[in-house]
Amino acid sequence: MLAFIQSSPLLLGTCLILLNLLLWQLISAQHRAWRIGARLVIFLLFSWVLLAAGMSPLQPPPWADDVSRNLMATVLAIAWWLFAARTVTVVFGLLLVARGSHGGRLLQDVLGALIFLAAVVAAAGYVLQLPVKGLLATSGVMAIVIGLALQSTLADVFSGIVLNTTRPYQIGDAISIDGTEGKVLDIDWRATRLLTSSGSLAVIPNSLAAKAKLLNHSRPADVHGVSISVVVPAKVRPKRVFDALEKALQGTSAVLPAPKPRVTVKASTLESVEYEASGFIADMNAKTDARNQLFDLAHRHLEASGVMWNVNLALPPRSRQRELLDEVRVFRALSGEELDALSQRMTAVEYLADQVILGVGEQSDYLLVIASGVVSASIRDGDKLLEAGRMGPGEVLGVEGLIDEENSFAEFRTLTGCVLYRIDKEQVRSCLEQRGEVQTAFSKLLRFRRQSRESLLLQKPAIIKKGGFLSWLHK
Repeated sequence: MLAFIQSSPLLLGTCLILLNLLLWQLISAQHRAWRIGARLVIFLLFSWVLLAAGMSPLQPPPWADDVSRNLMATVLAIAWWLFAARTVTVVFGLLLVARGSHGGRLLQDVLGALIFLAAVVAAAGYVLQLPVKGLLATSGVMAIVIGLALQSTLADVFSGIVLNTTRPYQIGDAISIDGTEGKVLDIDWRATRLLTSSGSLAVIPNSLAAKAKLLNHSRPADVHGVSISVVVPAKVRPKRVFDALEKALQGTSAVLPAPKPRVTVKASTLESVEYEASGFIADMNAKTDARNQLFDLAHRHLEASGVMWNVNLALPPRSRQRELLDEVRVFRALSGEELDALSQRMTAVEYLADQVILGVGEQSDYLLVIASGVVSASIRDGDKLLEAGRMGPGEVLGVEGLIDEENSFAEFRTLTGCVLYRIDKEQVRSCLEQRGEVQTAFSKLLRFRRQSRESLLLQKPAIIKKGGFLSWLHK
């Protein structure tokens, strides 16, 4: 065997290199560790073949008199250095992936280029016995000339390395660089690519990204800020606006209770005051929906507190009951005269915070319309209650018993102090008899709430599979 290796090192070395390429293609990229393990084994075998044949990559070939054998040894020694450089590069790549580095590809390319450059210089010095010092001096002068010519490009490259090592953002993060917002698609040698909300591709040079003001909206992963701004006439007392916006923040379950939401004055003039309501949500993808919902809730709660915009002074003033009925969807089919008559039969009732308005299995004699405050609707799941949603001004409860004889399948409890208007169900039933559209609207509302209840009860927590040594024993 040893004699065969000494007589045919080029054949064996070539076969090992081809075997390495074949296994690299056959082993799936998902089994990265297996691919690199196979390459390491083949590299060790290749090194053993060289040593068994009497060659060393750190010395010139010992057969100066035998031209063919000397050339064969030189080719194998140079191939060993290149093979070693490639093996070290893929091992570094595996370590970067294991650390979860999103910029591993760029850093691996840079390290690979340096490792291959060192391998070429080492092969030239050890195997070919070239004057490496002169070569390095000449290459240093060329590097200075090229560096001056490619100053901006090199700045982008080194800035990209800094960004990938410090990791201020990752691929998939939603970031803002100097006002340009988007989702990170890629970070290459020269630039960072963002997909903006308008569907456009923004290419930002790495040197600019490294120096610019950067906001990463995806960090931390489980808490994301959301805020809205409203401008209110300066004559409105700020306390009324604070109370309304705080109720708007409480009116959606998407806003996390901690960190605590807050309302602040952002700017003020003699004519108007700008208020900002801010909180935090758990899902970055729900940020737009949460902001839209907050704007709607803010408008409803501000209107419920008496803050009005663009009031037409030419029209006679209307009562709060009448204004409220315009916001109730199930009554939109009624005419103005019918709404006026119904509003005159509405009576107000106040509830304190954390007070049950209607319990599970109960039936109210009245249709209740929320005028101000936040009401939580919860359904029973065994011995516990699950919050199904939150309600605000303009929404109704107590609709059970109007069309059928069912009792309430949810508990309605106040989260803040609330004012509700009662409407006798006999008055509502007369509207149902006269207006088929109103009856259809109530039927749709009941059907929607039943479906929401059923879908919430059908949601099951994810089953966490056991892992580790005990799981292996069970199998």
